[in-house]
Amino acid sequence: MKIKTRDMILVAMFAALTAIGAFIKIPTPIVPVTLQYLFCAFSGVFLGARLGLCSQLLYVCIGLSGIPIFTKGGGIFYVYQPTFGYLIGFILCSYIVGKFTERLKEVKFKNVFFSALGGLMAVYSIGVPYMYMMIRFHIGKPITFMTALKLGFFPFIIQDICWSILIAYTATKVIPALRRAGYASIKLKKEF
Repeated sequence: MKIKTRDMILVAMFAALTAIGAFIKIPTPIVPVTLQYLFCAFSGVFLGARLGLCSQLLYVCIGLSGIPIFTKGGGIFYVYQPTFGYLIGFILCSYIVGKFTERLKEVKFKNVFFSALGGLMAVYSIGVPYMYMMIRFHIGKPITFMTALKLGFFPFIIQDICWSILIAYTATKVIPALRRAGYASIKLKKEF
């Protein structure tokens, strides 16, 4: 797989933005409120599926290597954190958002919005069950799956839907401008 220098810079930039998003946080008992989903979805929208996935994979690999860029540090043992499933979800989210966005015939708000929602559902479908498993079986605290939803889904879903609205609105303005300038890696059949 050959990657251009420009693409490597963009991948690194979105990995860095996701790391910055981890440090812009509001602490809550288990899952802090961060901007990571925003930058993760933007990586899929603006880089496409392949490069978006690479940016989030780079972010997770750097954190697992020991550099403290996750919300609670870093290192290989971070896989035992209840929130690590969300990081896996970011990788899948970026790919899904990028894949859906690449296939769009038109850059319209609702099209990008539903792409972002698909990626968001991937984050939660991996993050919440992973958190449940870690708390129940690794930490050993009795917890029901409904409690896991109350801790890791319900408090954040409205905010993340609002981020999805922002992502869709931004994409409808930025992608056509990037294409006109010749910088968009996403080849859409029709603009508007």
